[in-house]
Amino acid sequence: MTRPTQPDHQTAPEAAIDRRLSVAPMMDCTDRYARFLLRLVTGKTLLYTEMVPAAAIVHGRVDLFLAFDPREHPVAIQFGGSDPRELAECARWAHRYGYDEVNLNVGCPSDRVQSGRFGACLMAEPDRVGDCVAAMADASPLPVTVKTRIGIDNMDSWAFLRDFVGAVAERGCRSFTIHARKAWLQGLSPKQNREIPALDYDRVYQLKAAFPDLEIAVNGGVTSVDAACAHLQRVDGVMIGREAYHNPYMLADADRRIFGAEGGPPSRRDVLDAYLPFVEEQMRQGAPLNAMSRHVLGLFQGVPGARAWRRYISENAHLPGAGPDVLEAAAARVQDGGHRAAG
Repeated sequence: MTRPTQPDHQTAPEAAIDRRLSVAPMMDCTDRYARFLLRLVTGKTLLYTEMVPAAAIVHGRVDLFLAFDPREHPVAIQFGGSDPRELAECARWAHRYGYDEVNLNVGCPSDRVQSGRFGACLMAEPDRVGDCVAAMADASPLPVTVKTRIGIDNMDSWAFLRDFVGAVAERGCRSFTIHARKAWLQGLSPKQNREIPALDYDRVYQLKAAFPDLEIAVNGGVTSVDAACAHLQRVDGVMIGREAYHNPYMLADADRRIFGAEGGPPSRRDVLDAYLPFVEEQMRQGAPLNAMSRHVLGLFQGVPGARAWRRYISENAHLPGAGPDVLEAAAARVQDGGHRAAG
């Protein structure tokens, strides 16, 4: 069993990014505290930030949205926007801050995102997406990638997806992550649109076959490393979303199985022990405990005592004076403190 340590400080690596497995950008989930926890579980999986609105960067709130711990590498930042000039500025800032990749959101269907003319609605404007990609690529040496859907509303034919990807690829994007269901821009909430309509993995496989020189990753409904391995027989990469957040330990064996790393996975308790010094460090800098503790609620999922672990944290992490000892006390409610917990 390999015991995790807090990742070494480092700058963005020069080597090409390995996108065989990644954790999706998720609003209110994949903040810097969650990413640090995930990095303790898996050292190789590419992590994405929450979507950052381009306008927020242009209006000067740079450090609030872009600051991250160098120990998170490899880490990509996702921007939402549709103005090539704004997105070019974002790409420059992403490079200055040391990110490994800059990603453009062309997949979010929420009304708020649509009102800003970005997200999934941009699939109807491939030329604009191409302009955005080209501007970002010109402004920064970072690889520019796109996360999108297989279609929107009634524009969901194979020809539509093929032509969209082809047009954007011509402007410089060589890596696409495809959420394998179309987005309904009206009538469904973003939560509903994560489940409706049905996933169509074959459409993503077809896309890879049509563009063998592009890097194509699949996203949507992947809940295990076993499933990721199966998809990797047909595409270049797999992006896991909600399951990785609610059950982070499901990624514990990903380094060995996906990336060929040696050694066994850490235990859940090993992960917690490595996270506690980070919690102390961040609290000294002014972060409240519950900003970090909410991300560990799923760490012991499936282990006897997991419900007591979650309850204790939920009832105590927000109290005045709460510190890392709350997590220690919660872990004591898990069978054997999690030392022999298995994935």
